[in-house]
Amino acid sequence: MSKAQKYSVWYILPALTVFTVLFIVPMIISVFFSMTVWSFADFRFVGLQNYKMFFEDSQLLQGLGNTLIYAFSTSMSKVVLALLISIFLTSNIRLRGALRSVVFFPHLVSNVAIGITFCALMHPTKGVFNAVLTSFGLKASKFVYSPNTSLVSVIVTDVWKGLSVSTVIYIAGLQAIDRTYYEAAEIDGASRLQTFWNITLPLVRPAMNTVIILSLIGGLKSFDLIKTMTDGGPGNSSTVLALTVYRQFANGYYGMSTTGNIIMLVMISLISYPLQKFLLSREVSQL
Repeated sequence: MSKAQKYSVWYILPALTVFTVLFIVPMIISVFFSMTVWSFADFRFVGLQNYKMFFEDSQLLQGLGNTLIYAFSTSMSKVVLALLISIFLTSNIRLRGALRSVVFFPHLVSNVAIGITFCALMHPTKGVFNAVLTSFGLKASKFVYSPNTSLVSVIVTDVWKGLSVSTVIYIAGLQAIDRTYYEAAEIDGASRLQTFWNITLPLVRPAMNTVIILSLIGGLKSFDLIKTMTDGGPGNSSTVLALTVYRQFANGYYGMSTTGNIIMLVMISLISYPLQKFLLSREVSQL
């Protein structure tokens, strides 16, 4: 090993040590305790019994399915809507700075406060949303109070809040595009649609990939907004994996709770890592 290589190893050693102590070691311990029935006093090794029970429980499986629906729905919505909003906010419009501040405002409010507010807005009889629907002659909805619409209602709320950060990421990506590409397209007589499809979309892809990964991972481990708005109900119609883990732990089933955490970790890794590799392979360089 050369002197330069030795230097590089010593350079990363402090960070590697911290990462190992705070992440790798706890993860290994969690894998072990996911195969036990444990309390804070002792434990009993049961092998893969917790995993078998998890995948045989219909309610737990419903939470897993709702998690995937929630994550992919919120992620796709944020990717598309935030791109459209960011294009509008980077155009030559008045009060552009003020509008950007308004769009970013939801990110400054906690998920708990947003959940409480939207629950009030979605109240079946006193909510503003139903008042607007009925004023247009439409049928009132129960929103979070119905098993048919509870998950969709939380998804819409999550998208509204998450658009702020996604839009900021897109704006940064759009502003990083070299303006000479647009000048060349204008000289060649390209339409706005052609300019968007052949210049903006390929060159904003790094920002888009960031939005996809962050929003997808956030959706897969979402907890506080769903806990505040529906608590997984009515019934288990909006239960997600993170809420299931919380319930298992709160009821004293610590082994099952740890099992759910490991399953959530594996699920996020199996989805995010291949997706990130695929997205990075499709990025276009401006050089």
